[in-house]
Amino acid sequence: MMLLIISCGLKAQLVTVSGDWAASIPAITEAGSNYAGTYSNASIPTTTITLSTTLSGNFLNVLAGKGAKMTMRYTSNAWNSSLGLSAKRTGTTTGTISGLCVLCTATISGGDSFIPIQSTSDTTFFNLNFAGVLGVSNTASFSDINLILQLSGVSVTIPAASYSARIIFTVVAN
Repeated sequence: MMLLIISCGLKAQLVTVSGDWAASIPAITEAGSNYAGTYSNASIPTTTITLSTTLSGNFLNVLAGKGAKMTMRYTSNAWNSSLGLSAKRTGTTTGTISGLCVLCTATISGGDSFIPIQSTSDTTFFNLNFAGVLGVSNTASFSDINLILQLSGVSVTIPAASYSARIIFTVVAN
C-alpha cells in the first residue's frame, strides 16, 4: 500500500532532445575501395544534438542520495546487424537547482567516452547526481548536454540502403 502512495506522487522525468543527424556516406566509385567504416557528427557543427532533463522534487526525494541515471537504447526501422551505434556526451557537468536547498549540488558523471547503444536492452549513458543537507521544493535541471553519435561497421559488404534508428533516452533511479 505504501508503494502505491509513493508512486502516485511521482511525475515522469522528461528528457528533451533537440537536433538530429544523418551520416553522410560517400558512394564508392572505384573498384578496390572501401568506406572509412566509422562516421560521427562530432566534426559537423550544424548537427548539434542536445539533451536536457529536470528531476522533480518528488523524484529527488525518492533518490535519497542514490542518484539517477540516463539510459539509452535504439529502435530501428531498417537496420543491418553489422552496423554499430554509439554515443558520448560533452558539455555541461553541473546542473542548476531551484527551490530552497542548503549545500546542494547537482552533477553529471560518466558518458564521456563512446558507449555502444543496444536495441535489446537499456544501456547506462551517464549518471545524474544530486546531494544536499536540507532542501524544500527542489528541482535539479540539467541542460546543454551535447550528444555525439558514432556509426561504425560501414562496409561495401553491407547492402546499399537507407538505414535509420531512433534513440530512446530514459531517466531512472540508480
